[in-house]
Amino acid sequence: MPSTVSSDCSLLYINPSSSGETEGGPLPMAIIKSYKGLSPKWGKECYFSENAAVVGDVTMGDECSVWFGATVRGDVAPITMGNRCNVQDGAVVHVTNTTGPTVMEDDVTIGHNATVHACTLRKGCLIGMGSTVLDGAEVGEGAVVAAHALVLSNTKIGPHEIWGGVPAKFIKQTKPNQAESYAAHYVEYAKEYLKDK
Repeated sequence: MPSTVSSDCSLLYINPSSSGETEGGPLPMAIIKSYKGLSPKWGKECYFSENAAVVGDVTMGDECSVWFGATVRGDVAPITMGNRCNVQDGAVVHVTNTTGPTVMEDDVTIGHNATVHACTLRKGCLIGMGSTVLDGAEVGEGAVVAAHALVLSNTKIGPHEIWGGVPAKFIKQTKPNQAESYAAHYVEYAKEYLKDK
């Protein structure tokens, strides 16, 4: 889990000058917010876009990224993310006070505008763009939830399976490294964005 714990939002400036300001004033930065005394924690080389929001009881490993317009909100239960997870533009990761936490193991990719809610996402899985994974669901290691799919509460998706549709159903097995490769790409993208800070 994270080797560095920080609540210093100044770490999150994007493209700052030496003073952290531009001609128009301070640059925008990600929203990093405590809630009921619980603050987000993250590891080394994490990247947060300017209008990303990370709130409450959120713990991230190393080389994670939260992109433009994405929200990771651990207010009524914790969110735990392993290493090299990415939450892409417009996605939402949330929890439920009755169902419990959201757990993301290493190398999980949450695609653009997806919603994951109080569920468990195993190592290297891919949640496709615009899809929804509901409370108590479990997405297996290296599995793929297809774009715009709806994974109903308490659904169990096996390792290296592709599920799609509304409601989501099994389609076929994944190709080798089909899901896992996305996390590696996003680690590289984040490194490029961090160079411009």
